[in-house]
Amino acid sequence: MKRKHYPAILLLEDGTKYYGWSFSNSIKSTGEVVFNTGITGYQEIMTDPSYAEQIITFTYPEIGNTGINEEDNEANKIYIRGIIAKNISNKPSNWRQKKNLIDYLIQKKIPHIFGIDTRALTKHLRHYGVMNGCITDNILNTEMIQAIIENTSKMTENRLVNKVTTKRLYPFLLTNKNSGIYSHLNQKTPFENHYLFHIAVIDLGVKNNILSRLINYNCKITVLPANSNYYTIKQLQVDGILLSNGPGDPSSMTDIINNVKNIIDFCNIPIFGICMGHQILSLALGAETFKLKFGHRGINHPAGMNQQAEITSQNHGFAVKLNSSLNKKLAISHFNLNDSTVAGIIHKNRPIFSVQYHPEASPGPHDSDYLFKHFIYLIEQSKINH
Repeated sequence: MKRKHYPAILLLEDGTKYYGWSFSNSIKSTGEVVFNTGITGYQEIMTDPSYAEQIITFTYPEIGNTGINEEDNEANKIYIRGIIAKNISNKPSNWRQKKNLIDYLIQKKIPHIFGIDTRALTKHLRHYGVMNGCITDNILNTEMIQAIIENTSKMTENRLVNKVTTKRLYPFLLTNKNSGIYSHLNQKTPFENHYLFHIAVIDLGVKNNILSRLINYNCKITVLPANSNYYTIKQLQVDGILLSNGPGDPSSMTDIINNVKNIIDFCNIPIFGICMGHQILSLALGAETFKLKFGHRGINHPAGMNQQAEITSQNHGFAVKLNSSLNKKLAISHFNLNDSTVAGIIHKNRPIFSVQYHPEASPGPHDSDYLFKHFIYLIEQSKINH
């Protein structure tokens, strides 16, 4: 079915304009304009809480070819401010699809613009850095749009985790709609009351696929709000703690950082940090973070050390400072091999480690999935030693 196109404009805060089209005739959305270089995974990207308040540019020239399914959503709520694409397919083909991407955008009221030169936009963002922007129709004049952009909050010092975290503690149970697809990893569901370990996941914007990977290792999972403190963790009597991914500036989360510091000091149990969790953990251990010029967002980022590399899925706009992480407590385990930023740390004396990338990596690659196994191994050794 042929869809009607409506004129749309993308205006960046530096005044740069891109003219395109939308399937919605009334749009106005502002956010930080970023780009993702992944060839696949647009559904996971749009439903990932780590992209809260951001407008995502897809560098791949056409998205929507595999439609939308019921299993690959990373969260139940959409936090993005919009998407930008060269072309959006109207004829998807995939055995799991339930609807096409165009219908999904309209039904979920996701602001969008297509038909623009995404290569030129990406080169612009790489040169000048990510910046705020606005997707709109032709109703507003340039001055009004510029005023909207200027009033949009910057990503630095933005406590976005508070917007995406759960408001209450809850057990995570695997269902068909949040299982993800891991046929090559032998996904399985543990039998009730036969869990090996109890894991507390501090929700900074957690993705369903992180939780499903833990389920695969027969873990009982309790998801906690981001501001959960040491006393809550102690009462649960968990075997390990995972600090999840999430959006925004990690250094602005001072209450969460202090809670994690207390957990580290008083709970001698294994801790695994992913992405935002890696940054929060590093800050709690005395490191510092900074904002990257245009971030790392894609599924082809090399990370490693000592002649060993793995291809990783990444989505972050901040990183741990190299000079601040070299202290008595921490050692660097991985570097981003594109720009030599810190991509992983380990504690020298405690069962604590973290990575800047996403080892659950749906839709891929899965080079780093071993980190979940390593987390379970640390829990096993910790219980043996105590």
